[in-house]
Amino acid sequence: MTTSITAGDSNRPAIYMIQREYEAISKIAEALEKNNPAVAALLNSELDRAELCDAHSIPTDTVTMNCTVEFVDERSLARRSVKLVYPWDADISKNRISVLTPVGAGLIGMTAGNSIAWPDRSGAERILKIMSVQRPPFSTDQAA
Repeated sequence: MTTSITAGDSNRPAIYMIQREYEAISKIAEALEKNNPAVAALLNSELDRAELCDAHSIPTDTVTMNCTVEFVDERSLARRSVKLVYPWDADISKNRISVLTPVGAGLIGMTAGNSIAWPDRSGAERILKIMSVQRPPFSTDQAA
């Protein structure tokens, strides 16, 4: 079943996040509030609705940090495959996007088959549909 949700929509279904990733992203979002309050607000709205899990119980088709996610912009039909990373690992030439970008903030916690209406850097709304998620194996410290 496909679910479409809109940024700011209070009826959005839960997203899933690994506890440690949630904590790290929360700290980063807090630091971002002065320099980029719009992205910080979007990211915080996602953090607020996240259902926290450990690495071994999170649904396998969930977008987590360092996973490769294939998605379609349903408005333009553009299809992309990116790795969702922390800001210090971002490199667009290698298709590694930061969770602090508007698209990255919209992808975190989503599951394959779901879509979300989400603003891009220009403020234009995109409909991002998650097609597939490939997660790396989790290390012991990620699972805690």
